[in-house]
Amino acid sequence: MDMPQETIQMLDAVLRESPSWNYVTVSRSFFSTTFGHRGDIGEGLECWRGYYQGLCPTQMGLSLNIDISATSFFKPVTVVQFVLEFLNLRDASRPLTDMDRVKIKKALRGVRVETNHQEDKIRRYKITGITPVPTSQLIFPVDERGTRMSVVQYFMQRYNYSLKYTAWPCLQSGSDARPVYLPMEACKIVEGQRYSKKLNDKQVTNILRATCHRPQQREESIREMVLHNKYAKDRFAQEFGINVCSDLVSVPACVLPPPMLRYHDSGKEKTCAPSVGQWNMINKKMINGGIIGNWACVSFSRMRPEEVHRFCCDLIQMCNMTGMSVNPRPLVDNRSDSPNHIENALSDVYRRTTEILGNQGQLQLLIVILPEVSGSYGKIKKVCENDLGIVSQCCLPRHAARPNKQYMENVALKINVKVGGRNTVMERAFARNGIPFVSDVPTIIFGADVTPPPGEDSASSIAAVVASMDWPEITKYRGLVSAQLHRQEIIEDLFSVIKDPQRGNVNGGMIRELLIAFRKKTGRRPERILFYRDGVSEGQFSHVLLHEMDAIRKACASLEEGYMPPVTFVVVQKRHHTRLFPEVHGRCDMTDKSGNILPGTVVDLMICHPKVFDFYLCSHAGIQGTSRSSHYHVLYDENHFTADALQSLTNNLCYTYAHCTRAVSVVQPAYYAHLAAFRARYYVEGNSSDGGSTPGSSGQAAIALEGPVEVHQLSKIKENVKFPLNLQPGGVLRVRTTNAGMIRELLIAFRRKTGRRPNKIIYHNDGEDEGYPTLKLVSAYGAIREACTSLDEDYLPSIVIDNSQERQHPSVSPEISETFDNKLTKAKSEEANLLMSSLFPSY
Repeated sequence: MDMPQETIQMLDAVLRESPSWNYVTVSRSFFSTTFGHRGDIGEGLECWRGYYQGLCPTQMGLSLNIDISATSFFKPVTVVQFVLEFLNLRDASRPLTDMDRVKIKKALRGVRVETNHQEDKIRRYKITGITPVPTSQLIFPVDERGTRMSVVQYFMQRYNYSLKYTAWPCLQSGSDARPVYLPMEACKIVEGQRYSKKLNDKQVTNILRATCHRPQQREESIREMVLHNKYAKDRFAQEFGINVCSDLVSVPACVLPPPMLRYHDSGKEKTCAPSVGQWNMINKKMINGGIIGNWACVSFSRMRPEEVHRFCCDLIQMCNMTGMSVNPRPLVDNRSDSPNHIENALSDVYRRTTEILGNQGQLQLLIVILPEVSGSYGKIKKVCENDLGIVSQCCLPRHAARPNKQYMENVALKINVKVGGRNTVMERAFARNGIPFVSDVPTIIFGADVTPPPGEDSASSIAAVVASMDWPEITKYRGLVSAQLHRQEIIEDLFSVIKDPQRGNVNGGMIRELLIAFRKKTGRRPERILFYRDGVSEGQFSHVLLHEMDAIRKACASLEEGYMPPVTFVVVQKRHHTRLFPEVHGRCDMTDKSGNILPGTVVDLMICHPKVFDFYLCSHAGIQGTSRSSHYHVLYDENHFTADALQSLTNNLCYTYAHCTRAVSVVQPAYYAHLAAFRARYYVEGNSSDGGSTPGSSGQAAIALEGPVEVHQLSKIKENVKFPLNLQPGGVLRVRTTNAGMIRELLIAFRRKTGRRPNKIIYHNDGEDEGYPTLKLVSAYGAIREACTSLDEDYLPSIVIDNSQERQHPSVSPEISETFDNKLTKAKSEEANLLMSSLFPSY
């Protein structure tokens, strides 16, 4: 199909004309109370049902995309009733506090109201603010001579209307120069006004409950909506000769197999084949279990001390059962404190643990049980990660008080990756060229996202970029974040050049920094780049691709002249309205337990773009409601992926998400980038919002606000939070055994004691076996390496062989008596440095 975009937009406008006259229009959706029951979602708001409609080009020709939707509206009630519900007040006679006034002013600004104090005349006004004084104290001039009168007197004399709620302020309309004062009790909110600000958790839950439909029910609702719209009788469609088929289109699909997952050899089950998008940790152990010697717990909930103690014991037991090595006893006694003293309580725990440990290490994990009332999560994370440098794990009290096994497993998985462990990897990562387009050459996989501020907030957008650091396993990621201009979709800090007075132009940016980190971690430079980009609307595809591909190219070229690894640029869209339903509802071979299509279902024909390579992938199993597949658009591909290869790799990555034993709905690196950007909002100075639960890094940027532009900085995260202590080598371990298992236990004990792992291991030969000294040294070297890599495949400390006894044997080379590994390590180090300099001269 070859049709200009302007033509498609014109035809789309034709089909939208009739519903625009009959319904409330919100973006590309239409809402009305005639579509179903309006549901109260709390605090003066209600939920309206509606439908989304959009005309789009597909391989079949022009197709009409229709889906059920819902959003929040102001309830058409008096302003007094709205204020009572919004502030959860019972007594309207008491004055409003300054904080209450600010909340009401933000909620009602821009809202249209109609007056009800004149029976024969109804006027409508737009609220611009709220008076700073109560109605009883509000006086204004009533004529040109400057005669002043109170609002209460004016309404009594002019309208014979006695005001009751005079302790509350008045609504203000008009301009500041010529304000119009409206008593709240004389105003009613006009019906059909959308509430565009951020909803709280309770309101979101209420909307989901009202609109959460199983696939079969949702499909029926869509069919009913199409019949209700009567496109065949639409006079505008008839005028332009547009015919709309009332049936849903049937498309071919295939189901991709899940990847085989690898766990530690010490577990009963070393591999796992996920079933219907999920699996469990029974008889399995994490492939790289973290080691925690120093931990503590603080509770801000109403849980009793014995309940907190029992929860901690159960959680630590689960961590040890699943492959971690955690000290069963906390460094200090569990502490309970008030939610009003969060900063003091966290600082006190940090001070006490620091005094106990001294120079022997730091607190490695702080378990925090959150208050029953939401709103403290962001503050806790900011204090722990920015101010104190503590890795923290927050738990909700309703789960901690009655934990189940699945919850404990998920928390243990989160803790393991936070302290530097690794939960699982794809089995094919261990085979030569096992993962197509990844294993053959060093490949780095990026994930990027931009999250705008919630609602109508004028704060900055947060950009996040993550990248894989452990080729070819591709399970460990490092992330960077940066604040940028309000509602800016393009990531500005991918590559930057800063002018330094001493050094001249200095190259920087998130892509460059992550490429350098990959080179340091793997010892290889990336020879292939796969870039998953989230948070881009279709209208911005070309703009984002042009700018961000240019930034990637410049970042590579800044490391080495002529360095241009091939790039595949894929946009991930989750917020779309294409729904995939099984052809036959209820068939076990076509649906999961929730009635949704099976995990791994991919569609790349008929409903996809006629020219661009795109596909829909439903990688996850449904839990409730109707699953929404992710829409992947391949905007640029220098790696020449086949459709099967890219779809399979994308689906497999969804199974390596570290926080649960389920396949996720969005490809793993894009998911991590979204979480990193969401977490970073807590690091913006002065931000007190609540949500999120994963760590990110920090950057700097300007934030666009209304009025003069202010420059804020993202608070810096402590290094031992970005890179856990047990990943920071330090100290020397001396061993006298060639048993790999015993050396591993010594390494665990060393890390428990110091909070670090040794960067040097010295083997002392006891001289008992003098028959084959060189063979014994080789055995010792191999055992130490085996013990180290069993804890972390990337952990390779310096190994020194102290063989004083071997000097009695003249047949042995003097080089071995000096050290077995020093020369090898030195040679490798020099070779690595030369290679680093040749690849990236800026090093």
